[in-house]
Amino acid sequence: MSKAKPSGIALTEADAAVVKGMLLRGDRQHDIAAWFGVNGGRITDVNTGKTFASVNPEPPEVLPPPGPYRGERSAAAARTLAEQAVEEIEAIAARLKEKLAVIL
Repeated sequence: MSKAKPSGIALTEADAAVVKGMLLRGDRQHDIAAWFGVNGGRITDVNTGKTFASVNPEPPEVLPPPGPYRGERSAAAARTLAEQAVEEIEAIAARLKEKLAVIL
């Protein structure tokens, strides 16, 4: 069995500062990894000081909201619902425009 291709996503120093802030806040490493789209091992590396040891954590007011975070499937479903809503709104707007044309 072959290995999967690397994602190409790497944490930056700025990301590591946010990771550290999220860890201090008590966020689960799994949720932090999901937020950044990386393997949980990368969060462990930051947590243990294996990487970005000298980076200071961001303060709570600049952190993203606490997880858990919705996955890509949920985002795709939300996008589909939003597209359907737009279609319905456009249809209603067209009917209203027709009725207004009759009245005016």
